[in-house]
Amino acid sequence: MNQAEAILMGLRIWGSIGAVVAAIFLTIGMDRIDEDAREAYIFRPLLIPGVLVIWPLVLWRWYLYEGGRDQWARRYDPPRRAHFAVGWLLPIGICLIILAGLSQRQTWPADLAPVQLSAPAEVSQ
Repeated sequence: MNQAEAILMGLRIWGSIGAVVAAIFLTIGMDRIDEDAREAYIFRPLLIPGVLVIWPLVLWRWYLYEGGRDQWARRYDPPRRAHFAVGWLLPIGICLIILAGLSQRQTWPADLAPVQLSAPAEVSQ
């Protein structure tokens, strides 16, 4: 088994486990953790690709919800705390990237002569 086959086998295993988790979570688990999702089956197929990819996170969150250990009041604290810093870092970073790009001097090889391209020859049929 070469490296490509091993990667492909790993992706197949990951997707298979994700498919099983998606089937179980979207049929049984969704109703248990979200009251608003009860009897709402139309949107669930839209969640299948996401659950296939992040099934370990889905299982972990499902485990926390079922056990009652989810701290919903603190769920959004880390992103809110980071908004101020990110709000300043992103524009400053963009300006630095633009300045670095403009300050780089681009030189071409001196012995490279330009070549004029011509249209392709017509082929008679």
